[in-house]
Amino acid sequence: MSFKGLIFIVILLSGMWMHASAQDSTLVFRTLDSVLSMRDDTVKVNRLMAKSRNFFRYFDRQGLENPFLGEAIAISHKIRYSKGLSEAYNELGTAKRNKSQYILAADYHERALRYAEEIQNDRLMAISLNNMGVDYRRRDMLQKAFEVHFRALKTAEKINDIRNITIAINSIGNIQLSAGKYEDAIEEFTKSLKLEQESNNDLGVAINLGNLGFAYEGLGQLDKAIEYYNNSLAVNQKIGDNKGIAICYTCLGTAYQKKKNYPLAMQYLQKALEANDNNRVADKIHLAESYLAIGRLLNEEGKLEEGRKYVRQSIDLGKSWGFKSILQEAYKAMGENFHRAGMYDSSISSTNISLLYKDSLLDEKSITEFAQMQAMYDVHQKDNQIKLLQQEHDINQLRIRRNLALAIALAGFLFMLIVGGFFYIRHRNLQANRQTLQLELRSLRSQMNPHFIFNSLSSIHRYIWSNNQEEASDYLTKFSKLMRMILDNSQHTFIPLNKELESLRLYLDLEVLRCNNIFDYRIQLADDINDEEVLIPPMIIQPYVENAIWHGLVHRKEKKGRLDIAVSLNGRVLEVTVTDNGIGRKMAMEIKEKKDRTHHSMGMKVTEGRIALIRKINNTKDANVEVRDLEDQVGQAAGTQVRIILPAEFLF
Repeated sequence: MSFKGLIFIVILLSGMWMHASAQDSTLVFRTLDSVLSMRDDTVKVNRLMAKSRNFFRYFDRQGLENPFLGEAIAISHKIRYSKGLSEAYNELGTAKRNKSQYILAADYHERALRYAEEIQNDRLMAISLNNMGVDYRRRDMLQKAFEVHFRALKTAEKINDIRNITIAINSIGNIQLSAGKYEDAIEEFTKSLKLEQESNNDLGVAINLGNLGFAYEGLGQLDKAIEYYNNSLAVNQKIGDNKGIAICYTCLGTAYQKKKNYPLAMQYLQKALEANDNNRVADKIHLAESYLAIGRLLNEEGKLEEGRKYVRQSIDLGKSWGFKSILQEAYKAMGENFHRAGMYDSSISSTNISLLYKDSLLDEKSITEFAQMQAMYDVHQKDNQIKLLQQEHDINQLRIRRNLALAIALAGFLFMLIVGGFFYIRHRNLQANRQTLQLELRSLRSQMNPHFIFNSLSSIHRYIWSNNQEEASDYLTKFSKLMRMILDNSQHTFIPLNKELESLRLYLDLEVLRCNNIFDYRIQLADDINDEEVLIPPMIIQPYVENAIWHGLVHRKEKKGRLDIAVSLNGRVLEVTVTDNGIGRKMAMEIKEKKDRTHHSMGMKVTEGRIALIRKINNTKDANVEVRDLEDQVGQAAGTQVRIILPAEFLF
């Protein structure tokens, strides 16, 4: 069928359904012949895109396919117009998302991103990334959504694209809201609301007001939440946004339910259901939310059979459209309903299904990756603050503040990483004993990183104050590279030996610089070892090297210090020897007692715990640490030798 024929079918259907006025139809289709008679070029594509936007405005809720958009895509492919393809696929993806077709929407938005990247159009890249983030969020893929919204924010900031900056900030707030980080979400929504008000964007204002209501409801501040919901409702009614109105009704209903005002709660929830169920709102997730909210209210009122009917409708929609978060909450509500009715077997079954959906939404990897992205976002926010402060403060003062911001962000990231690790261990505490031991080992490994990073940050602090700014900056650059390696390596239980030795060399280079070259070092690898295939727990050697430097070599008064690290493989046993010609353990202990009797080595203690767990997991004695005091020919202390013995692991 020709494009023009398809247009007239659309006109006929729209007239039959009577959802658009004759005036609307005229607005969309006037000058149609003049557009169709144009030659296939970028001007025609742009005209078709304008027609397409008007079509969405007046006919999208009728479920009709947009013929203008398809023609724009076809011509753009024909003339290789990447900008037109990016804009068209963004429009098409958003249309699919509004109909709850989230996977298809993500595919179209990813295509839009590829075409935007082809022409390096930052504005279109930011639009595409923000659209992808919303698609992922609707599919409960929070970590992936955070990643692309963060990319969108950085891309938009490059060109000061306020619209996409605002969208990215709001979306990051929504992700934090979904993760239960209500205070952080309020901070993001407040920033986004201010930008929307400055841009006079009523829709954005309404969205952020509603989101602030969500956050305050999460904090249990119901009166404040209701105030924000009412403000959002007023703006949505002003601009005639049916979806926003329906969402506000649902929110007000659930808030009043929590305040035990059941009649008023039911009034709002019935209004929301009416708005969602009469095709005024195409996205079916909102209809599922309405059914679930009414079902919960009926459960609470003791109307169990009626409540069960509404919850079941929410479950049916969730299954049809793949709404995992809806299914998790709906099965939970169904379990509570059955429990109130005394149907305990059914209650247990529904609750277990809810827990399965909850597990599918949250695992150890997503917790860790989300924590990493949050830490990166925090650092990004601090960097933006530093850029603003550069106009008012001396550059040296800015460097100090940036270092402090980096330290705080790293500490925050590590805290979230540890909490995430412990949360996962607690969540999986019924698993087999071997898996439990492996999780304990990961927990100890995650504790090793904060110990090392805090020690290194302290070293950087001392180095900055005792050296000139240029040398301090070089030192910090090397330290940043080391931190990146440590963060990458810490995600794995075992890493290739060459990566461990690479990070160790970088650490030793920093220590040689900081100690004014008072010692030399050598790392010797046995000829029969393939350091790319042999695996080793990350950060297992560094504490002993650090101990050798700071309790042995730095106290030498004569000659230059020497540190030797040798790695050998004997069958299935990996042996690492750390030898120094320092002052020995006895004299080091005397110096330590004079300086600080209360300090204990966190790094050594944690590493010993890690090795003990490795020994327990593998049920072997081939995991141990031996320390030997070295003496010269006359019996005087001549250093210390540490042998780290581990069961060998291989990549293949």
